[in-house]
Amino acid sequence: MILNDILTIPKDDAVAFTFFTGYMAMLAASIFFFFERSRVDDKWKLSLLVSGLITFIAAVHYYYMRDYYVATGDNPTVLRYIDWTLTVPLMCVEFYLLTKAAGAKVDLLWKLILASVLMLVAGYIGEAFVPLNADGSPSDGATSHSVMWGVISTIGYIYILYTAWFGEVAQLAKNSESEVVKTGVRILAWFVLVGWAIYPIGYMCMPGGWLNTAFGWGSQNVDLFYNIADAINKIGFGLVVYNIAISSSKKAA
Repeated sequence: MILNDILTIPKDDAVAFTFFTGYMAMLAASIFFFFERSRVDDKWKLSLLVSGLITFIAAVHYYYMRDYYVATGDNPTVLRYIDWTLTVPLMCVEFYLLTKAAGAKVDLLWKLILASVLMLVAGYIGEAFVPLNADGSPSDGATSHSVMWGVISTIGYIYILYTAWFGEVAQLAKNSESEVVKTGVRILAWFVLVGWAIYPIGYMCMPGGWLNTAFGWGSQNVDLFYNIADAINKIGFGLVVYNIAISSSKKAA
């Protein structure tokens, strides 16, 4: 039945399109990162491995999410957050790996991971447990629930953002002897500032969210925003790391 639904996807279904293209794009990116590990110095191989794992994990989840969406038309919230729980901390690991040579300590790694977990757990509670009426419409407490958990989630996000732009990661990159690392970390910081900002837009489209309440944007808008953000951020993160690795390796040759 799922196979039949996949073969009869409406041409105007932008969400299904982004699920399919996101899956293929991230799978292709994974293959690229894994194969390119042989071209960089040993000190960058782990960074490229992590980049490949990020997109590969996402590709596997998108494979299941696309079928779930086609079969039900619903937002695959649980599958999406499982994906993020694995991939977002790995994206934070990249900051640590890039600045390790400049003196980054393991405690920086754990602080970034814990901040990302706070961001994700709070976001999941806010999105998956919205109070609903018997008919499935948002209850009176839906907006306050959404806002409260959204604010808690934002605390984790702001910590990562601050660390990347002004805090420990930024200072370590600044003190790095590599101009490539300095530039790369700054680009990744832009991804956190601009690319990750798409996720709160999707969050506010859920029942009780501000965009849902004000404009009626619903689950399809959530998936569309999330799918676009995932492809840009995960593949983009990996390409920046790849550029750092390949550029540094060429200079060392």
